[in-house]
Formats: sequence, C-alpha cells, structure tokens
Amino acid sequence: MEDKGFILSVDQSTATTKVFLFDSKLSLVARAAKSHKQYYPMPGWVEHDPREIVKRTYEACREVLHNVPKDNVLAVSITNQRETIVVWDGSGKPLYNAVVWQCQRGKEICESLKNKGYADIVRDKTGLLLDPYFSASKIAWLVKNVKEVKEKLLEGDLYVGTIDSWLVWNLTKGKAHVTDYSNASRTLLLNINTLKWDEELTDIFEISGIRLPALVDSDSVVGYTDLDGVLPHAIPILGVMGDSSAALYGQLGFKLGDTKATYGTGTSIMMNVKNFKPKLKSGVLSIGWSQGGEIDFVAEGNIHSSGDTIKWLVEQMELASSAEEVEKLAASVDNNDGVYFVPAFVGLGAPYWENDARALICGMSRRTNKSHIARAAIESIAYQVHDLFVALCEEAHVMPRELKADGGATKNAFLMQFQANVLNVPVTVSKFEDCSALGVALLAARRLGLMAPSEFQLERMYYYPSMDEAKRRELIRGWREAVQRTVLRVRGEQHG
Repeated sequence: MEDKGFILSVDQSTATTKVFLFDSKLSLVARAAKSHKQYYPMPGWVEHDPREIVKRTYEACREVLHNVPKDNVLAVSITNQRETIVVWDGSGKPLYNAVVWQCQRGKEICESLKNKGYADIVRDKTGLLLDPYFSASKIAWLVKNVKEVKEKLLEGDLYVGTIDSWLVWNLTKGKAHVTDYSNASRTLLLNINTLKWDEELTDIFEISGIRLPALVDSDSVVGYTDLDGVLPHAIPILGVMGDSSAALYGQLGFKLGDTKATYGTGTSIMMNVKNFKPKLKSGVLSIGWSQGGEIDFVAEGNIHSSGDTIKWLVEQMELASSAEEVEKLAASVDNNDGVYFVPAFVGLGAPYWENDARALICGMSRRTNKSHIARAAIESIAYQVHDLFVALCEEAHVMPRELKADGGATKNAFLMQFQANVLNVPVTVSKFEDCSALGVALLAARRLGLMAPSEFQLERMYYYPSMDEAKRRELIRGWREAVQRTVLRVRGEQHG
C-alpha cells in the first residue's frame, strides 16, 4: 500500500473504546471496538473500571494494527468521554472506579456550594454551571468519602485526570500527566480567562493539593508510546480533544456559528463562537480546542439521555430486539397519538438543568401501543436537541444555517428527518459517523504536514425540513407541556 503512513485514532467513549486506523489522506483502513462494563452502584451513580478501559484500548489497537506495517504508524490521537474522572497514585494504581460524566453523586456538594453563594464565581471563572455533571464535585466526593483517596491527597500523591489524562499516563508508562484545554475546560477547575488551573476553585471544592495534569494545546505532542509493545518503536501521541470538540473539528466546524450535534449515549450540541465569550444561561461556555496557542471557544449544552433512551427500550423494557427495530416500530405509525416520552433517567441536562427530574411517559390512551412509545422515545431526542439549539442560538446571538450531525443515531433516518422538521433548518449528516475520531486524526494530519486545512472534504447526507409550521408548533407545545409535568412533579415532591 503506497502511503505516507498511518494515524491511529483512539475514541474512548462512555460505552466503548473504538480505535480507527486512517491513512495519510484520512481514508479509513481498519477499525475495532471493545465495550467495557457499566457499573450502577446506586440510583444516579455511574462508574467504569479504569483498568478495563486501558486494557480494551490496547486490545483494540492490536486488532486494527494486525495486518498493516507497524513501522508506518506516525502518531496516536486520543478523543475521550469528558467530565469522567479518574484518581490514581504515583505508581499508577487507580484508587477508585472512574466516576462517569452521567454520575450525580456530587449533587449535594454542588447544592451546598450554591447555598454558600459560589455559583456566580464559578460561572464567571469557568463558563460552566455549578453542576454535578462536571468533574470537580466528583473529585470532592471521592476526597470526602474514600479513605485511600483522602490519604493520598494528604501525602501529596493524589493524581487526578479526565480519561485523556489517564490514557496518556498509561500509554507513556507514567511519563506524562497532561490534559488539553478542551477537557480541562469541563472540570470546573480551569479559569477560562487566565487559561490556568485556579487555586480559588480548588479551595472552594476543598481539594487543594490534588495533582492536576499539565495544560497543553490540543495539537501538542503530549508524549510517546509503543502501545505496550504493539509497535516496534515509540511514536508521538498527537491530537488530544474531548469527544464533542473533536466531533465539531471533524465536521469542519471552524467558522463562527458552525454548530453540530453528536448523537451518542447522550447528545452534545456545540457551536463555535471563536474568540467571543457570550453570557449563557441554558448552555455553558467551554474551550473547543487550542492550536498553536490560539483558542476557539464554544457555546455548548449536553443532553443526558438520547441513544441511552433507545438502549433502555431494548435492554430493560425488551420492547424491541434492536435500535433498528425501534426505528421500524416508530415509522409504522403516522404520528405519536399524543404520547410524549421525557427520558429524565438521570435528570434533565441543558437547557432545563433539573437534576431531580425522572423519566415520564404521558398522553397515553387505551389505543396506545408499543409503536407509539417507540416513536415518542425517538422524538424525545429531537425535541431535546430543538430546545437546546434554540436556546444556544438566542444566547450566543448566532443563527446557524444548518445543524451538522454525527454519531450512531444518525443512521436513524426517521430521527434525522424529524430533527430537521422540528428545527426547521437542514440537518447535514456526515457519512462518516465517528467524527470525534476523525477530528483528532485531522488535527494530527495537519500538524504532521500531511494535509492542508482546505484539502479535506467530508461526504454528507442532507435532510430538509418538510413539516407544516402549524403542526411543528403543536408538537413542540405538547413536548414542552410534558417537560413541565416532570418539573412540576419534582417540585411538588420537594415541597410536599
């Protein structure tokens, strides 16, 4: 195979570690996927085994490199689930399971800090909300509740990092403890005005003394790895970004207002606002990426349950045998017949921010069948995206001409068409669905001089709005009433 070499792209996501091998023109050569176990020790808690994640990463790397000349691999790039936190000591031993971004165990810590008046300070410094979704309250919980974590903190031997840091530490055999700005900006500990870790914030969360990773540009060489002996020599780890940022980069979302939605376990919506810092209420302000010291900021919001809703229907409820069957059921009825599904399994994320909300199906009649419930579940993804998209556009004072879409659920043509209909803007779907992996590979290819910024083109499918405006408004009104029911129910319980 005539080629200048290969880029290995690791996409460590919530449910799976996927590894992609691209050639120098970013054509896909091979891919592998290894899932890891999800742990739910208590309602609202979610954990992973950090050692299993490293093991699965090496397994997937070995698989994709099995039939290629290993001497020709030029770099390893990493994109990862964000906000998920790992704590370990200087020997590299994890001190607890990884606490996953979905995990709500930091809720009481966040509420306590809000009551002490810290919400505005945190928002001004980080661009984020004081919410258990982000990493800092997870770290604070571990320090308060896990004896060994507290001991290591007192000894000055408590290493803390998001999944990118944990992978780089292991890939470099403990030589590098780093994170890029896109991941750091989701921890509640990075000051986005100074671009440094903020001592006041670590004090607020009562975690001073933790060993935070060094901050680096997304296109930095962060270390070298031979993938635990898979490669004949060490190669650079180059191109590190949180998965949502990497997806926007892979979607070529470099201009002001470029917006994408990544449909995964949850759905992340991200809008490039370049060097502006709009004041946001529903979403948050993060760092998309940094290249050569230049920062692109992004307005962003995250929906907790989208693909996870379909998974719940298949695995827990056994309503269908696969996601594809859920789509067929949904398409088999002409409308939702008034049924709405609010998938607040772990609360509602942006733009609602109702952590205590729980899932609700409403509007059922005696003629409701499983097809209506399947349809309501799929539609719930599009409604949540609509509400967040509209809120971000209003707050950032930008009106995108389209929504760029990627992720596993974009294979669901019913969902994509319904999404275009409720948004009333075109939805363009990348034909390569794993845009996060593509994004970090593109970053590496540019840095290695394999490709000029304008050289790479992305194949897309287009979905155009085709719904009557009165019908669109009626459906959105029904959805918002359903959301309001979940919120009122929660508030009623709190005051009851």
